[in-house]
Amino acid sequence: MLDTKSKLVLNILSKECAGGTYKIIECSDIIMSMPKNYRVDFDGIKHILNHLERLDMISIKYDDDEVFCLAIMPNGFEELEQNNKLSGKKIKSKCNKITYIFILIIGVFITSFLGCLFAFFIINLIK
Repeated sequence: MLDTKSKLVLNILSKECAGGTYKIIECSDIIMSMPKNYRVDFDGIKHILNHLERLDMISIKYDDDEVFCLAIMPNGFEELEQNNKLSGKKIKSKCNKITYIFILIIGVFITSFLGCLFAFFIINLIK
């Protein structure tokens, strides 16, 4: 299981290293691509990259000061795919809830209207 910062870094790397090829990336590019509330320094990025490499999500060919040559491994792409599926399910479940509530409101309105109409006809038949 990855924390939020690791997922963000993996997502940034997937955009940089398309197709699983090795690419030279500077730490400053990764830091600037992260949202402001999740930004970390060089040591934090290095720690996250080493963590991702231990999980076999990325492969680091070499690192020199603040420059890394790395590629995303199949486990990394699988993790990104699972995250995309989960976010898609959240959106779908929210849409399903809204649709359910909308149908429920319309059903209640139609039922109450028919009940009033039925009561009106019964009262007029009794008179």
